[in-house]
Amino acid sequence: MPYVVRDKAGQICGVHSAANGRAREELDSRDPDLQRFLSEAGGHEVQGALVDSDQGLVRVLEDLIAVLIDKRIIALTDLPEAAQQKLSHRYSLRSRLADLQGIVGDQEEILLP
Repeated sequence: MPYVVRDKAGQICGVHSAANGRAREELDSRDPDLQRFLSEAGGHEVQGALVDSDQGLVRVLEDLIAVLIDKRIIALTDLPEAAQQKLSHRYSLRSRLADLQGIVGDQEEILLP
């Protein structure tokens, strides 16, 4: 739970992850005052950037797992069943996408009738 600092008017002017000398009031992360403060402080842009970077990071992790498997550092079966299924599904989707790219020319023309 975040701890907040309020100004003389009672408005949130700072947020901390732990209590300290100034930030003693603990708020639920869904508190409307806290949400308003974060939104005004650019929280939506930061949150959007994090979501965007999540997609890229997922690809990095997927590639890292593939490298570890290729180098025989780990086996796919070393991972939990749910992770194995998700990775297998993504590998299948990537394979299908690679197959489809073979029917697209350099000018992105579809070569099928």
